[in-house]
Amino acid sequence: MRFVLTALIFLAGLFDLFMAISFLVGPQDAGQTLAVAPMGIAGLSTMRADFTAFFGVAAFCMMWGAWRRNGDLLLVPGLLFAVALSARALNLLVVGPYFGWAIPMLVEAFHVVILFAAWHLLQHHRLEEIAA
Repeated sequence: MRFVLTALIFLAGLFDLFMAISFLVGPQDAGQTLAVAPMGIAGLSTMRADFTAFFGVAAFCMMWGAWRRNGDLLLVPGLLFAVALSARALNLLVVGPYFGWAIPMLVEAFHVVILFAAWHLLQHHRLEEIAA
């Protein structure tokens, strides 16, 4: 079970790394896959920086955490995707559904489930030790 879970996390991390690189080298094209379009040069810069940071940090922590079997590193991407999923759920409640709304939420939910499952399964510090 541990091997399958860490392999899934590593593969999901590779996907996120691809997303980070896509936003770094071609934010307009990558943004179309997420229905995001820049408004001018500042918007392009924001997309390039923020999406690369989000997916890049998540990918690095997931891949390194899976490789080292270190549950502590999986908290960071787990929280990133949990916040993203929560914000999408809030948007769904406030604005309502839109075409294709379920797919990004399923991807984020998948990340949250495997990351927190692995955090419980793999060696990690207690939260009190990390936060102290």
